[in-house]
Amino acid sequence: MSRTLEENLVGRRVLITGSARGIGAGLARRLHERGARVGLLGLEPELLEQTATTCGRAPWRRCDIRDRRAVEDSFDYLTDQLGGLDVVVANAGVTPPAHIVAGDPEVMRYAIEVNVLGTYHTLRAAGPYIGHRNGYALVVASSTAFDPLRGVHSATRGGAEELGEALREELKPLGTQVGIARLGEIDTDRTLIGFDGAAVPAPRGSALARTSSITVAIDALERGIAGRKNRISAPSRVPGSDSVRMLALRALPLRGIASRATEMTRSIELRTHATVPARGRVQGEGAA
Repeated sequence: MSRTLEENLVGRRVLITGSARGIGAGLARRLHERGARVGLLGLEPELLEQTATTCGRAPWRRCDIRDRRAVEDSFDYLTDQLGGLDVVVANAGVTPPAHIVAGDPEVMRYAIEVNVLGTYHTLRAAGPYIGHRNGYALVVASSTAFDPLRGVHSATRGGAEELGEALREELKPLGTQVGIARLGEIDTDRTLIGFDGAAVPAPRGSALARTSSITVAIDALERGIAGRKNRISAPSRVPGSDSVRMLALRALPLRGIASRATEMTRSIELRTHATVPARGRVQGEGAA
């Protein structure tokens, strides 16, 4: 990163959700090294304390982003500790293993509450603080929308992305910028997917089978924050980083991925109320 961009981070007041571990914790440490002042939100107090220690005793709060009041109270506290706010990174999210038909509906509910409502609560609480010409919001979304058996993840992360797009228009008159980070599959503890809590190998040929180092994501997010970018992709080769590549991906004959997905679904007991016609007969045959 250029020296000019590095200088843009010095003194910036940044609040990061999901910063107890993984990308959030790594980004907090990186921005602290660049001279930014960071505030941390997460669910695991011991890990938050550890991250805060490596970030110059950064202020932190345990917070479940599904709880709007808790998010608002946490923002009030942390912005007071930081002396204001320039950047919010809506990083917290879940990657739940969920099959649409055979899966648990509560998994979908949980994903919506965290990935969509949690992002909404975060951006809503941040709005009054970042509504100035140096303000910036970064929504961490996903570029793995075309992998099989990822409907719950893709739908909810896509919803978070649209919230970011809407916020961009709302805060544009104030000079605030809003960025969307589309991350591919990064090597964190959320990489494996499974059913009913069981980890399973990712489909060969899918983005899940091509994980990238967490450093790749942190580097991209750092550059995006420093430059207040509208679009961030990590790794740069991920499908869906622009509309042309997205359309091309939709047109690909994904035989390898589809066959792997079929193999995975065969192990799932799929209950249905549909009537299956007997082999060799057309449904309705013989009706008067």
